[in-house]
Amino acid sequence: MDYGREDTDKNGNELKNEKKKAVADNDDFRGNKDFSDKNSFSDKNSFSDKDISSDNDNLPDMDSFLDSDSFKDSNDLQYEEPYYVNGEPEPSKSKIRSLILDLVFYGLLIFVCIHVIPNYVIQRTIVEGNSMEDTLYNGDQLYVEKISYRLNMLKRFDIIVFYPYGRDNKEEYYVKRIIGLPGETIQIIGSDIYIDGELLEEDYGKDPIEYAGRAADPIELGEDEYFVMGDNRTISKDSRYSIVGNVSRENIGGKAILRISPLSRFGFID
Repeated sequence: MDYGREDTDKNGNELKNEKKKAVADNDDFRGNKDFSDKNSFSDKNSFSDKDISSDNDNLPDMDSFLDSDSFKDSNDLQYEEPYYVNGEPEPSKSKIRSLILDLVFYGLLIFVCIHVIPNYVIQRTIVEGNSMEDTLYNGDQLYVEKISYRLNMLKRFDIIVFYPYGRDNKEEYYVKRIIGLPGETIQIIGSDIYIDGELLEEDYGKDPIEYAGRAADPIELGEDEYFVMGDNRTISKDSRYSIVGNVSRENIGGKAILRISPLSRFGFID
């Protein structure tokens, strides 16, 4: 007996039977009604609303979950909703305070620039006429400070702006040089100026003095009066003339300190 051949046939038949079975199972799969039917997956009744709602019923309620102690305890960061007024975010008090301070600051700045500085600190003035040549010329633009005369700090030879006909007539102003100070006695003899009987050494005059006017006789100045003259003494209308006279401190507008125009002569005034 050939045992080896018998075993081979037996095993071969078994393999053939298994292949036939696999093919049959495959045919059954292809012919299955449930899978071959095109409507099997599109049937609306395959998954009912009842099945869906039953699944939703198993989900936890979100509001209850958020209110639960376990959720609150698990949150390290707490969110606080902003407060709104009429649907708009409420501006912080610090921003409102900052805005008010800015408005007050700029209001004061405008007031200082328009009123305080021109009237009490510094002002621009234009020279009219030739009475101050060769120091100042017609059309020169000057800065005049208004502090010195208020503090009684004016000195001899300072150039001042004053109102010869009083402050009520500010349209008319003169620019002259201080020669005599309050309390002094002034007299002009020939072309020389004497202060309290002593000759005044100065060389500001463009030309020698030819007209003494009211200063031909001694003039005693009051405690708030100044004697002024123009550097162009031939044509200058100044304290030598009765129409101008002694200049009271209250009629002084300021001390000229800086020439700003023309630029070719820009600089401080001596």
